[in-house]
Amino acid sequence: MIHAENVTMRFDEFTALNKLTCTIPDGCIYGLIGSNGAGKSTFLRLISGVYRPAEGNITVDGAPVWENPAAKADIVYVPDDLYFLPQSNMNRMASFYKTLYPNFSYERFRNLTATFKLDPAANLNTFSKGMRRQAATILALSTLPKYLFFDETFDGLDPVMRNLVKQVIYSDVMERKTTTIITSHSLRELEDGCDQLALLHQGGIVFESDVQNLKTSLIKVQIGFREPFTREKFEGLDTASYTQVGSVASLIVRGDREELAPRLSAMKPALLDFLPLTLEEVFIYEMEALGYAFKDVLM
Repeated sequence: MIHAENVTMRFDEFTALNKLTCTIPDGCIYGLIGSNGAGKSTFLRLISGVYRPAEGNITVDGAPVWENPAAKADIVYVPDDLYFLPQSNMNRMASFYKTLYPNFSYERFRNLTATFKLDPAANLNTFSKGMRRQAATILALSTLPKYLFFDETFDGLDPVMRNLVKQVIYSDVMERKTTTIITSHSLRELEDGCDQLALLHQGGIVFESDVQNLKTSLIKVQIGFREPFTREKFEGLDTASYTQVGSVASLIVRGDREELAPRLSAMKPALLDFLPLTLEEVFIYEMEALGYAFKDVLM
């Protein structure tokens, strides 16, 4: 289990994280989303032991990770900005990883390179961006980690490779109970595979929820009336968004659908539809509520 309590991280005069507190249970896929500069990469580096927090505490399985080689042996972090040894190939990187991770499996390394159809003897400088991302993923998974952290996991991968990477990661979670944290700007990818999701904004976690509850806590409604009406007709509803075109209004409402449906039906509308929300729409509406929106910007 990963636990962060009142974690603050500063760089010169910039505060990347401010009193962040969260608990990440074992054996789950934890998605981390947020605005640019929200602190997602900083958080991953802190729980990997790359950075030491200015304030607060981070523990993995009850032990601090900073300057703790035993804890780090069970943690693999794949950053957004990948690094490989100069003029190296995957075979050389595998030997390097073996010195750092006692559980590194050459058998799994060979199986994964064959699955991804990469040449482990080829110079990594000849690899494309997507191929380098695949190589980093293979090396990380071959360590058989207990904790696996990916920053922008699917960046540079084509749809086929994205699906393959997801399958391999999900297999580790199911079979080995690997705890995985994924940051991504591709909310569609997180929607498909994450158990829990956290929104990071201005250095703190704004909300944390399992994906299904998160999507069902916001309700998208289209409602229309024969007579003229305004937004005031829906006073008392916790409305996150409201737009109206003619006699039809679209609302995003926080609450429970079972309670909302009879309340709206009692208004005797000519049209009433409940529409599914994507994770991207949930993110946009929650960020708008925090003042992070650019709907009216003119270019």
